[in-house]
Amino acid sequence: RPTALRAHAQSINYCHETKPWPPNPHQSGITSSSRCPARGCLLLGACFIDRIDLRLLALLQDDCTLSIATMAARVGLSQTPCWKRIQRLEADGVVQRRVALLSPEALGLGLTVFVSIEAGDHSPEWLQRFADAVSDQAEVVEVHRMAGDIDYMLRVVVADIAAYDRFYKRLIASVPIKNVSSRFSMERVKSTTALPLPDMPGQ
Repeated sequence: RPTALRAHAQSINYCHETKPWPPNPHQSGITSSSRCPARGCLLLGACFIDRIDLRLLALLQDDCTLSIATMAARVGLSQTPCWKRIQRLEADGVVQRRVALLSPEALGLGLTVFVSIEAGDHSPEWLQRFADAVSDQAEVVEVHRMAGDIDYMLRVVVADIAAYDRFYKRLIASVPIKNVSSRFSMERVKSTTALPLPDMPGQ
């Protein structure tokens, strides 16, 4: 059956609008990011992506307030197929949310601090307590578990040094931490939420 499906996939010109048959990754035999046997597609995770999908993703990353009519015109589709593609990308989890990006400076949040955490305890109980503590702090906009000589890196956005000091005191009071190191950003040289999109085969 997988061989028959692959042969069928190779025989069609795959189109999301006319063929409601995206071959299942397990059926097609593809288990990693590679070219889809249906021509012109990439399998990324469990999702098939083609050139039009990538163009839509680029538009959405740049300005998700664009109307369906505008996006459809820019990618060369009519409105209904364009809308269906976006709905599929959302259902597949490629597009997670569509949100507004706020200006930190306009909100008086001009100080960004990168906070390195060394944990003295690596028990499941401490890890859960730490996760709860940082999740409860609105100033923490990113938390990364790190490899190397520190355990966690936090990106914290606050108004000023006094606001950071208040955050710091709440943090160390909520969970025991071996060491906390703070690095203050002097200038934001680049900041983007846009992810790099893959190239299609042959590009």
